[in-house]
Amino acid sequence: MDCERLWRNARLATLKGDGLGVVEHGIVAASAGRIVYAGAESAAPAFSAADTIDCDGRWLTPGLIDCHTHLVYAGNRAHEFQMRLDGASYEDIAKAGGGIASTVKATRAASERELVSQALPRLDALIAEGVCTVEIKSGYGLSLEQELKMLRAANALARERKIEISATFLGAHALPPEANDDKDKYIDLVCNEMIPAVAREKLADAVDAFCETIAFTGAQTARVFDAATKHGLKVRLHADQLSNSHGAALAAKYNALSADHLEHTDEAGVVAMANSGTAAVLLPGAFYFLRETKQPPLDLLRKHRVPIAIATDCNPGTSPLTSLLLAMNMAATCFRMTVEECIAAVTREAARALGKFRELGSLEEGKICHLAIWNVEELSELVYRMGYNPLYARVWRAT
Repeated sequence: MDCERLWRNARLATLKGDGLGVVEHGIVAASAGRIVYAGAESAAPAFSAADTIDCDGRWLTPGLIDCHTHLVYAGNRAHEFQMRLDGASYEDIAKAGGGIASTVKATRAASERELVSQALPRLDALIAEGVCTVEIKSGYGLSLEQELKMLRAANALARERKIEISATFLGAHALPPEANDDKDKYIDLVCNEMIPAVAREKLADAVDAFCETIAFTGAQTARVFDAATKHGLKVRLHADQLSNSHGAALAAKYNALSADHLEHTDEAGVVAMANSGTAAVLLPGAFYFLRETKQPPLDLLRKHRVPIAIATDCNPGTSPLTSLLLAMNMAATCFRMTVEECIAAVTREAARALGKFRELGSLEEGKICHLAIWNVEELSELVYRMGYNPLYARVWRAT
């Protein structure tokens, strides 16, 4: 049987089924950028490959997926970090005109090209750790023109690097200064002008919102989701991060791809997510950076078999993190996730959170051939180490 590329003498974590799908003596064969076989060499067809790579016994996993980032923005908020060290809370900083508002000002002042240029070093840091797919949200423009600029910059990154980009429209992130504290009027703009334009230009895969006491109410979020659904866009939600606003249940009501953060979600919200197939995306970088103490309800998520993903939440204010490997360590250390859960969370379950599991997240026939090859003796090293990158090779669409 002919194939274009063949990786042999590998230890595979295929992520098939519910576990890691370990194959001790495995091969992966690919043609036209897709996997044609991944499994035991002893059970494989006799392949004739144009290019054969000997993995020399290394571990091979699906390419990693960072399923929640705010990677495109201008400037930084290091001064707010100092404010937090001096005792200011997230809410204090936001009320003082900092927080998201300060990033909005810098992002509005930047050109699309400047946004791409500033995002590339952050993207390169993720790529260097084996990340092959990145979700990127807008939300620092907060006007029609500026939000479209952000989404175009996010999509432009896929022309600059070998990376899959999943763009998300987050117009309902915060209230812009020109809104004069009129949240309902701003939500009118999001629903009636921004979402139709995003859908028309095909700039995003989904619509997100920040449902929280310092952001938008459940009723306002529902209006955003109704508009997204009307225009054929999937939804996801920043839910229950700072309080139990019942965001998880609201996300589930709309069959959201994911509900993210979830520190204050109750069991009713978790049950609703389980029933709707909504994935949980945990963001330990923000938990760590904000020095939170309320952990997401991991035992409830396990009990009700909700898919659990991990992401960096890369953003300038609450999680300036560009290491998905470190996010795994944080999830294990802060939330007590297992090694198996952490690896699945940045591959299989992250693909589910993006609605892309048919294409990504596991080593299976027909899926896009994104691979990460690791210089580790045991898979636990991917979660155990801090500040160390054991990537041997990253393979994007079989190249």
